[in-house]
Amino acid sequence: MLAIRRNQDLMPSLINEMLNWNNWNSPLLSDDQTTSPKMNVSESDTDYQLQLAVPGLNKENLSLSIDSDNNLVLEMQQQHEEQKQERQWLRREFGTMQFKQVVALPDNVKRESISAKATDGILTVTLPKVTAEERKALEQVIEIQ
Repeated sequence: MLAIRRNQDLMPSLINEMLNWNNWNSPLLSDDQTTSPKMNVSESDTDYQLQLAVPGLNKENLSLSIDSDNNLVLEMQQQHEEQKQERQWLRREFGTMQFKQVVALPDNVKRESISAKATDGILTVTLPKVTAEERKALEQVIEIQ
C-alpha cells in the first residue's frame, strides 16, 4: 500500500501561487523553487549581524558580494542530484532551489572587514562598524583657494 497524502487544496494553492507577486517571472508549477530564508538582524555597539536559516546547505552553495550600489548580495543555489531512471517518481518536491537577497549596507560599515560563517544550518554575516576614531580619520578638510 502506498502512503500518499492527498492535497484537497489544489484550487486555493493554485490561486495563491498566481497571486504571489514575487513569482510573476517564474513559470507556474515549475520544478524550480525560489525561496527566501528567514533572517534575523541585530546590532551592537561594534557591529551589525545577519543570521540566515539555510538548513542543509554548505558554503559551496552560498555566495556573498557587495555590488556597486553598496548593497550586500546574498545568493544561494542548490541542485539535488538526479536518481537513476529505474525509479518512477510518485511525488517529487526536491529540486533546484535558489534565492537572492539584497541588503542595503549602512554608511558606517567597514566593507573590507565583513565576515561570514556557516555553522549548523545558520549563515552568520558580521558587519563591523566604523569606530568614531576611524570616522574622524576619514574626514577631510578641503582648502579653499
